[in-house]
Amino acid sequence: MNNKIILLGIITFFVLNGCKQLDQEIITTYNYNQVTKSYDITKLRCYGIYYSLKSGFLVLDNQAMLASASDESEHTQERNSVYKFNVGAWNAYDNPDGGAWTESFQAIRRANLFLSSSDSVDLDLYKYDPLPASQIVYNTRKAEINNWKYEVRFLRAYFYFELIKRYGGVPIQTSVSTINDDLTNIKRNSLEECVRFVTSECDSAAKVLPEIYSINDDIGRATKGAALALKSRALLYAASDLFNSPAAWAPGFSKPELISVSGDRKAKWKAAADAAKAVIDLKGAGYSLADYNSLFSSTNFNNTEVIFRKAEGSSNNFEINNTPIGFDRGQSGTTPSQNLVDDYEVIIDANTSVPFDWSNTKHTANPYAKRDPRLAYTVLTNNTVLKGRPIEAWYGGLDGKPKDMASKTGYYLNKYVNTGLDLLQNRTSNHAWVIFRLAEMYLNYAEALNEADPGNPDIKKYVDLVRKRIGVNMPALPSGLSQPQMRDAIRHECRVEFAFEDHRLWDVRRWMLGSSCFNVPLRGVNINKNADGAFIYEVFNVENRVFESKMYLYPIPQSELFIAKDWVQNPLW
Repeated sequence: MNNKIILLGIITFFVLNGCKQLDQEIITTYNYNQVTKSYDITKLRCYGIYYSLKSGFLVLDNQAMLASASDESEHTQERNSVYKFNVGAWNAYDNPDGGAWTESFQAIRRANLFLSSSDSVDLDLYKYDPLPASQIVYNTRKAEINNWKYEVRFLRAYFYFELIKRYGGVPIQTSVSTINDDLTNIKRNSLEECVRFVTSECDSAAKVLPEIYSINDDIGRATKGAALALKSRALLYAASDLFNSPAAWAPGFSKPELISVSGDRKAKWKAAADAAKAVIDLKGAGYSLADYNSLFSSTNFNNTEVIFRKAEGSSNNFEINNTPIGFDRGQSGTTPSQNLVDDYEVIIDANTSVPFDWSNTKHTANPYAKRDPRLAYTVLTNNTVLKGRPIEAWYGGLDGKPKDMASKTGYYLNKYVNTGLDLLQNRTSNHAWVIFRLAEMYLNYAEALNEADPGNPDIKKYVDLVRKRIGVNMPALPSGLSQPQMRDAIRHECRVEFAFEDHRLWDVRRWMLGSSCFNVPLRGVNINKNADGAFIYEVFNVENRVFESKMYLYPIPQSELFIAKDWVQNPLW
């Protein structure tokens, strides 16, 4: 097995032997027994699976966020593959996000390799030494190895969820396939089986993983909270419209079990509500809502709201790709849409906020004044001071049209961008992508409870807690909202709270709002500056977007269908 690359047909994931997943130059010199018996290498193999987690910073062509495949933004670089999503020019042969299939199954394979050999670690040196110090080491390492197994089971469940939300039912693999296996006979599991597998693995991991780790070096490892948060998200998706209404978008599909779940819908919503509340009620983890802006900085590793994150090394790629074009090395990149900006409310007073309205002259006279503070934390608007000067997004300005690569929408991205970096001096900083945070659990709970038990006072309570958090302090929701009104309010809250956090692309799908959100023009604003310095804002259509019903799920890669010939392609592809 030393230095051996195994090529597997199933799902075109190439597989490296268990000893090659972290550092090829160092680890390929070991043989299989050395790898599986070594405590140190086994630890590295566990941590190496975390490396497979993907952040949402520069997903497509190392430049674009998936946000630009939704109604959140437009990407400036027109050659980027994200445009295939936007104009409907993607399919089973060419999917800009198709790497998620291969990469997820590679990570699952690594997890299975780890789990198949983690009990082989040789601790005899300590086990048979009667000295108390040796016994302490033995028992400590046994406990560590056991914890690693449940970390890896959580990670495997996470990668399966990433597949489920894209493809529906996929093959569940918990053993290690070999080159001698007949992979053409592997079947796709039903969606219900996949959801059950993910949630069961989360339950198992949550029973073992600690709520917190006591050593700083362990920050970022999977915890009980992370396992329960994944369960919450998986059950919320399983209760949502997309996975419960196949006839509404894929009538006549021959394998509905691959794209839908069965059973009492209200019971599903209750299970989702209970799962979110389980995270909220964790006492030892110390979770609490934090200052909104602090969530997206390089120091979010110790943020009380963050449940699980993907840490990245020190770099400035994200800043270079998303800094306004008029600043040193700025490439504009992800430019937020007017569709998104319009959804940030206008604050009237401490108790009242209203939707922004372009027909209201009081709003348009100063369109970014008195808005939900999350707008400024998320989007850089015209005339906002950045690096010592106002952003000039107006026509003829330093950051505006007709300058090459200027924002297409009149806006620039602020969230996650370290605006203090000196890019001319090539300064860098650490980055960490938030995967789960407490506010999601609050809104998951509110959304599910609104469907399972409309009118429950907890619904408004937890939405208001998110709205009134430090750094936001928005007015509470009005009292007496009906179930449909509360549903809309919660969806609105998800829209603005989680902008550019890789929620919108999937939320719109699970809510089955593709036609009204993704099949409409993406809008921006043209800005002109008068001789007296006043700005005139005019909304316009940047791009006509395309969304068809088949796009609720990704197509299974055609390369897999050539191998698994009895697989049915996802609906309408």
